[in-house]
Amino acid sequence: MSTQTAPAPAVRGGADPAAQGGHRPRPRGQVLSQVFLVCASVLWLLPILFALYVAVRPYSDTRKHGYVSLPHSLTLSNFSDAWSQANMGRFFWNSALITIPAVVIVLVLASGAAFVLTRVNVKVNVALLIVFTAGNLLPQQVIITPLFRMYLKIPLPHFLADSGLMYNSAFGLIVINVAFQLGFCVFVLSNYMKSVPGEMYEAALVDGAGLWTRFWRLTVPLCRPALAALATLLTTWIYNDFFWAITLMSSGDKRPVTSALANLQGQFVTNQNLIAAGAMIAAIPTLVVYILLQKQFISGLSLGASKG
Repeated sequence: MSTQTAPAPAVRGGADPAAQGGHRPRPRGQVLSQVFLVCASVLWLLPILFALYVAVRPYSDTRKHGYVSLPHSLTLSNFSDAWSQANMGRFFWNSALITIPAVVIVLVLASGAAFVLTRVNVKVNVALLIVFTAGNLLPQQVIITPLFRMYLKIPLPHFLADSGLMYNSAFGLIVINVAFQLGFCVFVLSNYMKSVPGEMYEAALVDGAGLWTRFWRLTVPLCRPALAALATLLTTWIYNDFFWAITLMSSGDKRPVTSALANLQGQFVTNQNLIAAGAMIAAIPTLVVYILLQKQFISGLSLGASKG
């Protein structure tokens, strides 16, 4: 007895490409967005790659053939020369003395202020938050003249400043960086702390937790991603500061590493290869900070975007 199998019903409109092991064509918008991101990434990295390309070429090669030309020889001597001629080790230490205390002070003050603005019922909370936010809109160049005169008249003890004034001291640069970065951090952290469920604070109150306990043992651990993201941004901004360093500090040996690159410029001839190598060396600390805090930085940005 023979058995016959019924023929499979025909599929209207042709076979499904996914069922046959094929790939569905991507939407045109997705392809265009990826092309745009690739082009934007190339444009963003192009100056850095060009600076690195100039840094590994001898000055004689670029002087003879131009900067936009194929290299006839490559060298790493520009990096060692930039390190020794600019005395970059000392300037790295100056940058650390300014950046690390400024970042710590900003995060401590901003987290405390944001906690009070979001979790302590005070009538002036909204007004204070507006003041912190409005401070971010103030251009630095607007206040440079009165600030410069104030720095020349505000005295400091000698253990904080050798000159006895806010001017020409690392403490003065720390203060001005803290003042300008505090408003942005308070704004970000206050929005982040609003996303913490209020039931957690109610449970803490029932357990007898005081204000300090609720801040230090409950709020700060939950805000670690946001604090790590802000620490990365603050380190980059304060470390790369050049405006305040050349305006509020006159002694070259006290300035941060960003202003040390000016020591590589000659009076009549400027070795751009040497300056490019020094710039690459100066950028290493910010790259290290980003690599170490990369996961926390990305998670902090994503959490801040998903919570209102």
